[in-house]
Amino acid sequence: MISWVDVPDSERVTAIAYDSEQETIYVRFKRDGVEWWYGSCPPHVWEQFTQPGVSKGRFIREVLDHHPNGRYAV
Repeated sequence: MISWVDVPDSERVTAIAYDSEQETIYVRFKRDGVEWWYGSCPPHVWEQFTQPGVSKGRFIREVLDHHPNGRYAV
């Protein structure tokens, strides 16, 4: 089960989550509620993504989009 963390200060993202065993970051987008996964993300990538002041949208575009990814379907 994913433990989502709300992201109130993002224009693009409403919630994020991390599965350390699978090294996968999950993102729920505001626009349509779609959930996306980004694989091959070791803990240091999650730590960078969750640093205060980091633009979630920019980080996704510049870093996470270069990792294996796809729409998350439960």
